[in-house]
Amino acid sequence: MDVTTFRTPGLGDQTYLLTHHGRGVLVDPQRDIGRFLDAAARRDVELRLVLETHLHNDYVSGGEQAALRAGAELVMPAAAAPAYRHTPAFHLEDIDGGSGLTVRPVHTPGHTPEHTSYLVLVDGEPIALFSGGSLLVASAGRPDLLGPERARSLARLQHLSLRRLAALPPGVALYPTHGAGSFCTASGTGRLTSTIGTELTDNPLLAIDDAETFADTLLAAPMPIPAFYRHMGPANTLGGPPMPPVVVPELDEPTGHVVDIRPRHVQARGMLPGSIGIELDDDFGSWTGWLLPHAEPITLVAEPGQDAGRAIIQLAQIGIDTVQGVVRDLGETATQTYRLAGLDAFVQLVRRTDAQLLDVRMPSEREQARLEGAIERFLPDLFVHGIPAGLDRERPVLVACASGRRAAIAATLLTREGYRPITLTGAGVPDAADALRRHAA
Repeated sequence: MDVTTFRTPGLGDQTYLLTHHGRGVLVDPQRDIGRFLDAAARRDVELRLVLETHLHNDYVSGGEQAALRAGAELVMPAAAAPAYRHTPAFHLEDIDGGSGLTVRPVHTPGHTPEHTSYLVLVDGEPIALFSGGSLLVASAGRPDLLGPERARSLARLQHLSLRRLAALPPGVALYPTHGAGSFCTASGTGRLTSTIGTELTDNPLLAIDDAETFADTLLAAPMPIPAFYRHMGPANTLGGPPMPPVVVPELDEPTGHVVDIRPRHVQARGMLPGSIGIELDDDFGSWTGWLLPHAEPITLVAEPGQDAGRAIIQLAQIGIDTVQGVVRDLGETATQTYRLAGLDAFVQLVRRTDAQLLDVRMPSEREQARLEGAIERFLPDLFVHGIPAGLDRERPVLVACASGRRAAIAATLLTREGYRPITLTGAGVPDAADALRRHAA
């Protein structure tokens, strides 16, 4: 038996392809299914089963389309009841994968009510567990994505589910769907896979015996929920079209929301008026889906030769199929600018008496370090609630986050609204705070 991991770093998720004697099982596939089907074809593997652990909140599933393309059997939690053809997975009702391979569904509610993990047995011996958003590496799937009203009830169920999985043999390999970088986890994780035995030793949540204490721990400091999550559950319940074309036309004039994917140092020199800069990286799709209205028309602004297809794939993974085209020649129209500053220059600007500061990190990050006098507003809140009234358009606004990425996005919004931002790049608030302390000593 062999397991291949496909990482989607911007969403913090893993898809798995299990192969055994020429037969394959695909687990929690993303919407861009070509990479999984191609991998199966290269291995000369017949895809027999496509397993979904839950109705995903963080991406549009490729399970239905993968099963249709490969002629495989789509297996989903019995309580999911999606609108398309599938085989319902009932608790402990084994599914025959052929050649001595058995898939055993294990109902593990908590992350979602219908959540089901899949234990894989070879010749009757438990070998691997695909735990989806239940038991994670040193963590667990968060129980609050369906709203605060259900969060404690689901947290208590998650406690029972984790204990159920922890009772499996310690040598069973653990393959969770959610990992580092996913907003579906209750806390940050590092390693992507593990074993039951390792989790019994290292996972702090498995050391909590009382369900209420477990729920208190899981809900104590909830992570923000990206805005696009609310659209994923319905999309995965109803099903949808396959991936859109990755190639879009090149445009002379943009339409809809204009998103500049060029590197921040290029954006700073000049952007199209009214555009938002979200430089292309692994989490481009997540930030675009979080900050802009869902599935409204988008035009991308890219450098000559820049891979706009990568941006289109990331957007399609979260159900945004509305990219109208890409603009590569800005001509004389790139008049929207902002400034970048390295750490030393930024600290000198902070020490000026007229400096006004804006920290766009998450609330949980502020516990690590703070800039005295800074206005604190998480980046998505700038887009939802607007720019804080205390900021003066006539004075520069020094913007910081943890690395410069979110601060650069915020700077493009500030510039669009008539402010004069200066973005800390290549460093973050903790670095600036340390430098200021050294200067004060």
